[in-house]
Amino acid sequence: MMDAGCQHRSGDPGRGEGAAVRHAASEHTPSSSGYDAELRRHNAVLRRACGVQFHDHVLDIGCGTGQTTRQAARTAQAGSALGVDISAPAIERARELARAEGLGNVTCEHANAQAHRFPHERFDLAISRFGTMFFDDPCAAFANIRRALRPAGRLVMMVWQGHERNEWDVTIRRSLGAAEEPVTIPSGGPDPFSLADPPTVTQILEAAGFAGVAFTDVHEKVYYGPDVAAALDWVRGFACTSDLLKRLDPAAAARATGRLHERAWIVTARRH
Repeated sequence: MMDAGCQHRSGDPGRGEGAAVRHAASEHTPSSSGYDAELRRHNAVLRRACGVQFHDHVLDIGCGTGQTTRQAARTAQAGSALGVDISAPAIERARELARAEGLGNVTCEHANAQAHRFPHERFDLAISRFGTMFFDDPCAAFANIRRALRPAGRLVMMVWQGHERNEWDVTIRRSLGAAEEPVTIPSGGPDPFSLADPPTVTQILEAAGFAGVAFTDVHEKVYYGPDVAAALDWVRGFACTSDLLKRLDPAAAARATGRLHERAWIVTARRH
């Protein structure tokens, strides 16, 4: 289902810099576990790409309720993991979950990674699962993240490819007979596709002081729920699709939600 675009559930505390912009307000807002479940295959790809080491100090950007932060901390047992997010409810929940799991090497802070004063050259690795696409000033944000990395420190982030490569939008619109209609993103609003273009991203990262920028194609299925009814309820929360899906009959809804994939990039770079 995912962030192919303007999805946003404003009541979902599960995500902040990343997916807090993915769902529309709804009384049926799923818990953060729904978001984590949806991206479980993407998450496995990201974990392999990150390659967290035993002594690493890890910065998790747009950590939401901290699933990726906690995963990093479990591996970096002699290191640490700091998760930051602009959503205060998400950070509060992330702290609760870390305490419940007894992870003493996890810290979660309510902060904007673009301007937050991170400890200088503190981290070996900066990671993000769809949490870097919404900076007001990407060059300033990535320069700030670079300063927080040690020399030769790594950046590993997952970002969305273009909306035309994400089947949730294409399939739903085809079901309505409007497959060629482009996704409409409100002017001036957050754009989940802001880092979809490799040449643009390379330019941004190199200007911020990174080198060796590389892209790996990620093409994975997403999990919407245990059955069509649950999947449709989840997809109806997308800001870009909620009105469209209300017009679908049950059979069309099943077709629209039954075989969706999403395309993302794994972007890697190192501090210059």
